[in-house]
Amino acid sequence: MYQVDLKEAYFPAQPGPALRDITVGEGLREAAASHGSARALTEVTVDGDIGRRWTYAELLAQSEQLAGALATRYKKGEKIVVWAPNIPEWVMMEYACAFAGIVLVTANPAFQPSELRYVIEQSGAVALFLIPEYRGNPMAKIAEEAVNGLNLREVVNMSDEAAMLKGGDNPASLPVVGPNDAAQIQYTSGTTGFPKGAVLSHQGLMNNAYMFMERMETHENTRWSNHMPLFHTSGCAMGVLGCMQFKCEMFAVALFEPNLILDLIESEGITAMTGVPTMVVAMLQANRARPRNLSSVEIACSGGSMVAPELARAITGEFGCRLETVYGQTESSPVITLHHATDSLEDICNTIGQPLPHMEVSIRRVNDNSVADIGEVGEICSRSYATMLGYHGNEKATSETVDADGWLHTGDLGKMDARGYTAITGRVKEMIIRGGENYFPAEIERVILEHTAVAEVAVVGLPDPKWGEIIACFIRAEDGQSLDVGGLHAHCREHLAPQKTPAVWCEVTEFPLTGSGKIQKFALRDGFEEGAYKPIS
Repeated sequence: MYQVDLKEAYFPAQPGPALRDITVGEGLREAAASHGSARALTEVTVDGDIGRRWTYAELLAQSEQLAGALATRYKKGEKIVVWAPNIPEWVMMEYACAFAGIVLVTANPAFQPSELRYVIEQSGAVALFLIPEYRGNPMAKIAEEAVNGLNLREVVNMSDEAAMLKGGDNPASLPVVGPNDAAQIQYTSGTTGFPKGAVLSHQGLMNNAYMFMERMETHENTRWSNHMPLFHTSGCAMGVLGCMQFKCEMFAVALFEPNLILDLIESEGITAMTGVPTMVVAMLQANRARPRNLSSVEIACSGGSMVAPELARAITGEFGCRLETVYGQTESSPVITLHHATDSLEDICNTIGQPLPHMEVSIRRVNDNSVADIGEVGEICSRSYATMLGYHGNEKATSETVDADGWLHTGDLGKMDARGYTAITGRVKEMIIRGGENYFPAEIERVILEHTAVAEVAVVGLPDPKWGEIIACFIRAEDGQSLDVGGLHAHCREHLAPQKTPAVWCEVTEFPLTGSGKIQKFALRDGFEEGAYKPIS
């Protein structure tokens, strides 16, 4: 823990491992030079079987071979969309594009034609790399519709090695790639319904992944289950680039299925993993139904949405491991704050930790952008080496998100204590204004999640002619539990002021989620107004 005594809600950058001017390709070459025979990448198929394996030397050789082929077909700075699940070829494309100076554009394999077309068009991509089908999604067929009329040079089947490695018309040489060059365009996950392409640099991605893994106490013998999607920074940055820099083994898990992951932990001695709360809840439920030996797990990390106290206690108790909760966003490459291994369960349950090294964080008042007082709710902002280069093709959105002083405005509301530990209270756009008073969903959600019948919860504001907005709560019940509104109401009244108690209660069997596992609250609100969700009484 950094020992600070703050007088206002501003956490100055703290020392840590030195920042490096380094590219993704340079990082892989360093790993292969020092740990060439160490196991780097292991494939886990959709059936949970262990597939192909690569050492660092083998991974470098195949990635450089692919980079050479790509360099004959594309110029430095051109953009390629990679549309596939967590397969080894995705990882090799990440490295090959980095070597060739090509900007990798990520796409969710669940996309439908309009979503895929949007990413291709908005990014200005010149090619699409995909697999033909995934989990019943006919990707090749969808791609045909999505690219119709677009000026793409290639649509490449990543399962076809010959197509991947074919030569083109450009000279067969790799360009000079710099640390500040664009490495990826990652599209925001869409909790507000409007995706923007965050352009991330080699330096930002590499250093952020290192700082994350260093605080997670990763080491050469770590065995990392990477079941976070590679199309998201949690998978391809924190996971891939973090494991590479610590020269440990990463398991590329093609499909998140809780029993598959639990079996993998038991059979392969997995020691570390990251998962959004929805994933962790599913794993805990599956393990209670069929217990596995999880004693190899040393550290679990969760984030992406609130980690409730009950869930935090369940992870540490049932997995027998340390827990750190992480906070960040794509625009910051992505990690901003993370707990320390020595943090108390109270801090882990109630805060998102302290900032990573070399990262400034402040809580700023929404009305005038001034620094808030200790304990005052405002917008969480960060400033660091990891801030995106900007939103691709959208200067207006860039200037609205990164202010003139370099502060990245996350859109999240929070408050900071004198130690620099921050607690999330909600989203700026999700803040509920009822009768002129501000209410923060995260505070209400945290209390409701402590009820034994509740597995997951989302609190949103609904339009109301009298109050402006009223508080609505959407709940997924624990397996075998039924929801009693009277009991839930009494639970809230015991722990919250009366006006914070939801006026509307809805039960859901599943939540609408973004590709990274976050609940889409705008979809709940819209669905309720369209009659898709009915209140229970």
